[in-house]
Amino acid sequence: MRNLGFVFAVIFYAGFTLTCRASTLYNVGDSSGWDISTDLDSWQQGKTFVVGDLLWFQYSSNHNVSEVTKENYQRCNTNNVLQSYTGGNTTLTMSSPGHKYFICSTRLHCLGGMKLHVHVEEDQTTPTVAPTSSLSAPQAQPLGGGGSLLPHHSSKSNYNYPSSVPNLISFNFTFLRLLGLVLLIVL
Repeated sequence: MRNLGFVFAVIFYAGFTLTCRASTLYNVGDSSGWDISTDLDSWQQGKTFVVGDLLWFQYSSNHNVSEVTKENYQRCNTNNVLQSYTGGNTTLTMSSPGHKYFICSTRLHCLGGMKLHVHVEEDQTTPTVAPTSSLSAPQAQPLGGGGSLLPHHSSKSNYNYPSSVPNLISFNFTFLRLLGLVLLIVL
């Protein structure tokens, strides 16, 4: 019985370790940051955002970041924002797929183009397992982006990335290794 627990723990550990995906940290606006002079429409073109990626907004005290509905985005309506952030340095994790809309809640800034729409896609590196009648080990799918598990940044800039941004790869591997160890001991 103990051997079965060991085998289960190894399969669990290996399956999750192999399917981890590096999150991408996007510096919104690149070196120009979240600013009215930045062409945010051009900035987001050609980028693929997936669940788990991070948007890093850097801005002056004259600005903020507000997440809004599509309608409020289109009209630059600063009433009834979903979430608002201040402080000049905001990192948001894209935690679910779908369309996300961000504006500066200073209406004239938004009307001047200080707004961002991103489409967040489902993370395709997580395997989907078809229902089967027998137990089998999870199958890892090939990693995208050249197969590297190391995080990559969307742009080169003069900014130092904030220490508050979690090192998601390190956290995932550490947590999963700890979980695997606990399962080995318990089972």
